Amino acid sequence: MKKPLRKSQTIKNTKEMSNFKPAKKVLLKNASIIDGQNDYKSTFDLLIIDGKIKEMKPEIVSSSEFDGKIFDLSNKLLLPGFLDMHVHFREPGREDEETILSGARAAMTGGFTAVCTMPNTQPVTDNREIVEFIRDEISNHLISIYPVAAITRGQKGDELVEMAELIDAGVVAFSDDGKSVANSLVLRRAMEYARMFDVPIIEHCEDAGLAAGGAMHEGFVSTNLGMPGIPSIAEDVVVARNIQLAEYTKSKIHIAHISSAGAVELVRRAKEKNIQVTAEAAPHHFTLTDETIRSFDANFKMNPPLRSQKHIEAIVAGLKDGTIDAIATDHAPHSIEEKQVEFAAAPFGIIGLETAIGLIIKQLIKPGILNWNQAVEKLSINPYRIIGIPAPQIKERGIANLTIIDPEAKWKVNKDELCSKSRNTPFDGWEFKGNVIGVFNNCFYSLGEKQK
Repeated sequence: MKKPLRKSQTIKNTKEMSNFKPAKKVLLKNASIIDGQNDYKSTFDLLIIDGKIKEMKPEIVSSSEFDGKIFDLSNKLLLPGFLDMHVHFREPGREDEETILSGARAAMTGGFTAVCTMPNTQPVTDNREIVEFIRDEISNHLISIYPVAAITRGQKGDELVEMAELIDAGVVAFSDDGKSVANSLVLRRAMEYARMFDVPIIEHCEDAGLAAGGAMHEGFVSTNLGMPGIPSIAEDVVVARNIQLAEYTKSKIHIAHISSAGAVELVRRAKEKNIQVTAEAAPHHFTLTDETIRSFDANFKMNPPLRSQKHIEAIVAGLKDGTIDAIATDHAPHSIEEKQVEFAAAPFGIIGLETAIGLIIKQLIKPGILNWNQAVEKLSINPYRIIGIPAPQIKERGIANLTIIDPEAKWKVNKDELCSKSRNTPFDGWEFKGNVIGVFNNCFYSLGEKQK
C-alpha cells in the first residue's frame, strides 16, 4: 500500500520573496501549465532536482519519506520565467537609488527570473571591466543578468565601443539608452558591426532637438498646464530613421519603450516588409495618460512621456496584433529627494518591476486583449528570442526556470514595502487581482516564503 503524500506547504501571497533557497529537491503538485508553446489539458506534478525538471506527469506519487519541499499549486499558473529586457539598476555609481542586488530582489518579487541591465551607469557600461563587475556581483544568484553595453564610449554618440570584446565579456545587445545616437553614420556602423555578431541594437528613439526642454507629452494637457511638451513626432522620426538603417544594413533594430501611435504604425509596416525590427512597450504606456500630469506629481514623469488616449489605444492594438513583441518595465529608480521637486526639474523615470504583472493582468488579460499564452510570449519567449538566448520551456529534463502566478490573489501596492531601494512609483495604493507567488531559476527557488 502506497504511503500518503506528505501535507503540502501553504503558499502565501506575499511581496517579500527576497530570500531564495537551493532547489535541491522540490515537488510541485497540481500545476496548471501555460508555456506559450504547448496546450496542456490537465494539471501536472513536477519533480525538480538540482534545478532541473526530473519528472513531469499528471501525478507523481511521493511517499512521506520524500525529503524535499512540497508545494501545492492547485489553482495556480506555472509559466516560463519572465525576462525584463529593459531595467536600470544604477550600480555602479548610484547605489543610493538601486544596487544590482536590490534590483534583483525587486525582479524576483515581480516574477522576473532574468533582466537586461541598461548601460547608463556611472561610469557608463562601455568596457569589459564594468560588464564583468556586473556579472560577478550577481553570480550564484536566482536572478540572471544579461548586460547591455553602450553603443558609443561614454554614450557621447561619436566613438563606437569595442563590440567584440564586450560580447566576449557577456553583453547581449548595445544601446545608448536614455538618448538616441544622433549621428546616423555612427549608428549605421554600429548596426553593421552588430550584424556580424547577430546581436540587436536597442534604440531609445527621440530626436533631441524636437524634444529639447520638454517635460511631458505635447498636446492639449501640456498646453492647458503651460508645461513644455515633447511631441510624439520626436519619437516617430527617429523610429523611421532606424528602420531605414536596419533595412539598408540588414541588421536587427529593437525599439525601446515604444509610446506613440506613429511609431507603432511604422513598426507594423516594417514587419510587413520583413525588416528585422522588434519593439517593446512598458506597462505605464498602456495604462496611464498625460491627464495624470495634472497632479504635478513627478512620479508620473517619464521618458518617453505618458501620452494621450489615442496613443494608449495604439500601444494596446500593437500588443494585440503582435506588432509589439515584448513587455518591458524600463525600471528606473530615483531618490525621493530628486523626485520631490518642481515637476519640470525632476528626473524622468519610474520603478516598475514589482507592479508589472498586476498591470498586465488588469489592463491586458482581464479585458481579453491578451490571453495567458500571449502574455508569456511578451514576457518570456520573445524577449529571449530578441537577445538571442533560448527561452525557457516547461518540459521533462528541462531547466526549472519558472514563474508562478496566483490569479486570484488580491493585493495593494504599498511603496514603502517594495523591494526596490527607490519609491518612485505612480501606482502606490493601486489594488490588483493576480500576483506572483514564486520563481525558480539557476538551481534556486523563492516561493511565497516570508523574508527573515
